[in-house]
Amino acid sequence: MNIILFDDSSRGQLLPLTFTRPVAAIRIGMLTIIEKWQYYFPNATLSVATEAYLQEKYPQVQASQNIWINASVLPNADFVSAIQLLTFSEAIVDGDKTLVSFSEGMNSALSTKPCSFDYDYLDALPQIFSWNDKESRKDFTLLTAGKKSITTSTTIIGDPSQLFLEEGAQIQASIINVSTGPVYLAKDAEIMEGSMIRGPFYLGEHSQTKMGTKIYGATTIGPHCKVGGELNNVVVFGYSNKAHDGFLGNAVIGEWCNIGADSNNSNLKNNYAEVKLWNYQTNNFKRTGLQFCGLIMGDHAKCGINTMFNTGTVVGVGSNVFGSGFPRNFIADFSWGGAHGMEVFAMNKMFEVASKVYERRGIEFSDTEKNILNTIFEQTKEYRKSYE
Repeated sequence: MNIILFDDSSRGQLLPLTFTRPVAAIRIGMLTIIEKWQYYFPNATLSVATEAYLQEKYPQVQASQNIWINASVLPNADFVSAIQLLTFSEAIVDGDKTLVSFSEGMNSALSTKPCSFDYDYLDALPQIFSWNDKESRKDFTLLTAGKKSITTSTTIIGDPSQLFLEEGAQIQASIINVSTGPVYLAKDAEIMEGSMIRGPFYLGEHSQTKMGTKIYGATTIGPHCKVGGELNNVVVFGYSNKAHDGFLGNAVIGEWCNIGADSNNSNLKNNYAEVKLWNYQTNNFKRTGLQFCGLIMGDHAKCGINTMFNTGTVVGVGSNVFGSGFPRNFIADFSWGGAHGMEVFAMNKMFEVASKVYERRGIEFSDTEKNILNTIFEQTKEYRKSYE
């Protein structure tokens, strides 16, 4: 079976996170969307259909017969059953949305069937942390099926079967509360001594919580991260650090980000009003319907020590934020500065930083990555007009 997860119009609602990845590579719950589908179809070949400039990094594999799945539709058992019943040249639609089709090409002429199942459709940034609880519980079931956890002697509150450690994972003298949701430690992950964690919680491969970390679920930390301080309902995609004290709440952090020591985000306005969030498609702030909404940070963004982020702040790809005071609650991609003023973060300087960061992880900062970032730089010029 050949499955291709395709981006639809929702991609624009998920910027800046989808500037650097297809929708299928978003982490929500314990797994990315494409990883979820791989668990449901373990013998299938999975790839993505996305923007041309991303396709080199995320190559599409196409066959004469393909299952085209809308990447924004999160998998569940009913959706999987509906896919298994599809015959060639059929599609399932919901209004003007194609959810899945079985055909050679994505735009082939098809006979359509109405949707007969419930589903979650990812088309807003806050959904990533808002839905992280239920997605984490679903993913825990997928991840632990037929597997046995290694043992640990740490303090566990609740049913010990809701704590799962892969080979090489460690917990040192910490308190893990699984009565509020499951906790999963991937291969070689480490919870250092004195940490206090309430599930649902996921700690990815080779990631660490530093000593004395306080984590409230539902929180997900992707692979190769270091986190410390206080986190509440945070999703970190991977290869990012928040290694020191400070608070992050109701937040989504992309890859290759760094949060400086004692930095904080506000996740509740002091007048308790509904939070608005920058929307790249409308070039304006959009109502979220939420009272709690913190920081959204695109890939390769950094902030210096003691940075203070307002409620509902969006930081674009490749930005570097520092200095006293609250910066604006939309920081354009490839910006350098803070509340005192912004300038363009020149690409040659940004590449110097990225090369060093990748080198620390033993990874090459390739021409493919540079080409993606150069394309994003061009696409986001309009947002930097005021200080170019």
